[in-house]
Amino acid sequence: MKLHELKPAKGAVKAKRRLGRGTATGQGKTSGRGQKGQWSRSGGGVRIGFEGGQMPLARRLPKRGFTNIFKKEYSTVNVETLNKFEAGTVIDAELLKNTKVISKIEKDGLKILGNGNLDKALTVKAAKFTGSAKDKIVNAGGQVEEI
Repeated sequence: MKLHELKPAKGAVKAKRRLGRGTATGQGKTSGRGQKGQWSRSGGGVRIGFEGGQMPLARRLPKRGFTNIFKKEYSTVNVETLNKFEAGTVIDAELLKNTKVISKIEKDGLKILGNGNLDKALTVKAAKFTGSAKDKIVNAGGQVEEI
């Protein structure tokens, strides 16, 4: 099969309606638009969301919430996830991203959470640590470095 031999499956393509080409077509004269009114005119109709002058739904519903521009966003990793690395490894956000532990490094960096246990002595470099995460890393013989 070659590119010029490709064609859509039988019945997949429907012929376009040819409007205003005589009464025999069933779409002659008014072309399926009816007799008169704003929908029969060229460029007629109303914009999206217009409800005939009634207060639109988007304006009837109350506004809620806001976006906090000062909110911090961290990529989070639990302490138990760090067990997959060899003892003595220096762990930072780049290493975690390269090993696919995290999918992306958020704008404020990496935060280590304290869920689970740590069995190995690791050096962990991150923007933020929870108190329990710090304790678990230090108790396992590792080091904590806040960047």
